[in-house]
Amino acid sequence: MGKTIEENLLERSFWLIRLRWIAITGVILTLLAVERILKIPLPTLSFCIIIAILVAYNLAFTVLLWRARETWALSQFSAIKIIANLQILLDLICLAALMHFSGGIENPFIFYFIFHMIIAGILLSRRAAFLQATFAAALFLVIISLEYTGVLKHYCLQGFIIQDQHRNLLYIGGISFVFISTLYIAVYMATSISKRLREREAGLAEANALLNEKDRIKSEYVLRVTHDVKEHLSAIQSCVETVAAGITGQLNVKQANLLKRADERTAKLMSFVRKLLEITRIKLSREIEFTDFSIKKAIEDAINFTDAKSKNKSIIVKTSIAPGVDIIRGAQVYIEETIANLLANSVKYTPEGGRIDIALEDRGADVLIRITDTGIGIPKDEIGKVFDEFYRATNARLAEKSGTGLGLSIAKQVVARHGGKIWVESEEGRGASFSITLPKRGNEG
Repeated sequence: MGKTIEENLLERSFWLIRLRWIAITGVILTLLAVERILKIPLPTLSFCIIIAILVAYNLAFTVLLWRARETWALSQFSAIKIIANLQILLDLICLAALMHFSGGIENPFIFYFIFHMIIAGILLSRRAAFLQATFAAALFLVIISLEYTGVLKHYCLQGFIIQDQHRNLLYIGGISFVFISTLYIAVYMATSISKRLREREAGLAEANALLNEKDRIKSEYVLRVTHDVKEHLSAIQSCVETVAAGITGQLNVKQANLLKRADERTAKLMSFVRKLLEITRIKLSREIEFTDFSIKKAIEDAINFTDAKSKNKSIIVKTSIAPGVDIIRGAQVYIEETIANLLANSVKYTPEGGRIDIALEDRGADVLIRITDTGIGIPKDEIGKVFDEFYRATNARLAEKSGTGLGLSIAKQVVARHGGKIWVESEEGRGASFSITLPKRGNEG
């Protein structure tokens, strides 16, 4: 699902806080460079007070926004908007103060106001952004007017400019026109681009919701049809097994062979239908039941499940389990089946005398399960497709005729529902390594 308007605004507000920390660092470095390298005298104490104010309110906004993320209802959109507007408002005041104490209208950094106009255009509504531009223009005009009339002291950038310009009306008028017009143009351009992006985002979200609804309807249809097919197949399989067992009478060799082939085909078809039902149910289920269980035990059960087949092919299976990793939270049955299916695939596509390594690692909040084999591998250009429904790699189809192409797709669905990741690394002819990360505390919902 896409993010809501409230979540986007909250995320962008955090982005503004990160930018402010960069700006604070930039102010400190600029102050040091101007005083120590350029030898231009500046009111250091005033700068330190402004920097302290910036740090203080940036910390305060950080705390407020974390609370908004963790405890507030995001439906309180107005509160988040107020915080976003207030951040830019205070930034403009601090920027105006910095401008005043470092040359006023003579300071080339006055055009840094434009950055805040662009940020306002991205974060706020068009009306709010233009109000911020008007406030910035008013601050600018007030400072240069008070410096011009002598009400505020003018701090000349001695050594940087040849002639003091803060009383030159032509210079003041020209710079003011360019500065203020640039502010409004920047806001107009930023809000226009931002509006188009928001409209496109809304259109994509609507299209995505429609696709999800269509996928849900398709899945429900597949679920109903597959369930009916499964019932008919079960009846057919039951009849075939009864006749094959000789309950209805003795069979000749030809009849027995035909029934055996029918039984094998029915069993394969039943396996396909069960997997199709399983993946459809996972897609449709809004919630799956999570419990605490032993991931070590799940791996042991998976090894036991494939033990006979691996021994028949003289495949060596080695495990490496990190100490202390055991209990995690999740849908136990689904995870156990996923591990068992991945291991069964490794056994199926690993030649006789091969090797399979199973590793369980601790990754802090996650666990990593890795199954590495010395099997046939996956063609490089097909690696990105192996998790698609019904897809089987070219060499897999040649090596093993039977297969539904649903096993890895089911694994991907299960892992995604747990908030984890699954991926494969492989080289054709040199084996494959399937990796799964799962959160220890699950991701219910």
